[in-house]
Amino acid sequence: MEYPENAVEVRGLRKVYRGAGALAPIVALKGLDLGIPRGSFFGLLGPNGAGKSTFINILGGMVDKTSGRANVWGFDIDKNPRNARASIGVVPQEICYDAFFTPKEALDLQAGLYGVPKAERRTDEILAAVHLSDKANAYARTLSGGMKRRLLVAKALVHSPPILILDEPTAGVDVELRQQLWDYVRELNEQGTTIVLTTHYLEEAEELCDQIAIINHGELVANETTDSLLRRIEEKDLAIRLDRDVDVLPKLLLEHGGKKTGPREVTVRYSAQTRQVGEIISAVNDAGYEIIDLTTTETDLEDIFMQLTRREQP
Repeated sequence: MEYPENAVEVRGLRKVYRGAGALAPIVALKGLDLGIPRGSFFGLLGPNGAGKSTFINILGGMVDKTSGRANVWGFDIDKNPRNARASIGVVPQEICYDAFFTPKEALDLQAGLYGVPKAERRTDEILAAVHLSDKANAYARTLSGGMKRRLLVAKALVHSPPILILDEPTAGVDVELRQQLWDYVRELNEQGTTIVLTTHYLEEAEELCDQIAIINHGELVANETTDSLLRRIEEKDLAIRLDRDVDVLPKLLLEHGGKKTGPREVTVRYSAQTRQVGEIISAVNDAGYEIIDLTTTETDLEDIFMQLTRREQP
């Protein structure tokens, strides 16, 4: 079989929720164009209400699109909905489970719904992978929140989908369990599974994802490799501690964008393309101050995310 270049590809994807009564319609997706490369660890970020969950639910067959085209693993979701849905596993944001099923029963049932023959089911293997072997026969209602979250991951894997979508998978999960989950997901990705992650923990996206797309108000505002995105904004903050108190910031420092951040501290935001650190140091010395300490802070993904999503709602 020839695999598609993009595990997921959407063109002109639009979703409008009809307003109830006198309420105006809500445009959740505004003609979204997006390709998710096969085998990537892909981050899908955006503020609440940006359209991320709508996008995921359209791919998973839980929400009907208004217009546009969407392919999952090469299958058009309209022309081949069964194959498209079989190619994707979705771990939902909400913890939903049958309280009277054990994890083992839940996975066997889920596998049956996907038509996986009994001889090909990997229930015990998947439970071991998500560290639930010792709870295989316990009622789901007795599991902790973190265990229920891992059960959702296990259910999404029963049909061995080539694409796994994780919608806020570590919400409410403690640090140890979060690390266990990421170790397993990384292993899946190394074996060829395309991972799509939505998260509010930006440090997770920065550490895990090789490519990141940012959606805001239903529109794509960025789609780049993580390294490229971090290089997009080259501004740095230079914190300078001086030998004495600063009553009034010298004109030279003001011209260099300096701000007083403490009795003896000044911070200057600069870009290496437009200003060199040496110029700033010279301005401090020319003003008659001695520098006791210098600290440089690099731009991180959170800075970029805030700058790209700071626009007002249209």
